[in-house]
Amino acid sequence: MKYLIKYLIDFIVLVFLYAFVFFRKWRSQGRDKLLVKTLMYAYLSLVLYFTMMPVVVSIPFVLDHPYKPMNMTPFIDVSLGRGDFFRQVVLNVIMTLPFGFLFPLTGDKRAKCSATVFSCFLMSLGIELLQPFFDRSSDITDLITNVTGGALGYGIYAVFKPAAFWVLERLKTR
Repeated sequence: MKYLIKYLIDFIVLVFLYAFVFFRKWRSQGRDKLLVKTLMYAYLSLVLYFTMMPVVVSIPFVLDHPYKPMNMTPFIDVSLGRGDFFRQVVLNVIMTLPFGFLFPLTGDKRAKCSATVFSCFLMSLGIELLQPFFDRSSDITDLITNVTGGALGYGIYAVFKPAAFWVLERLKTR
């Protein structure tokens, strides 16, 4: 129960942040932008849950343990046959597919693949650099597979771009 309360605190902070900061700002931009940005916020909250939480209650203790540097040997678990490396690789790719799809929808209609992949890289790099502060491991393989997932997500966006913008246009006219 004590463990669940730590996560609950983080989710309460995320809900308040959404309700009192982002929702008010995004609501004025129209229903289409509100929907897409809310989906992106929910998605990023889930990424935070799986990669870093609990955060708020951990902040006072982030410097209480040694910083473990990132493993810089790509796919070492694959080459050494350690653990369930295939599952980890697949999950890391799947985790960032929504980023690659949603990111271009949140901004300019002419969003480029390079901007989406670079933003996915920055998000993943930030997570990997911060994870050791929250007593989690950090790995270059995660960074590579996350960026791959973001690029594949952008590919899905490119295929479904006309349909996605058709739906968003319908939301505008309601």
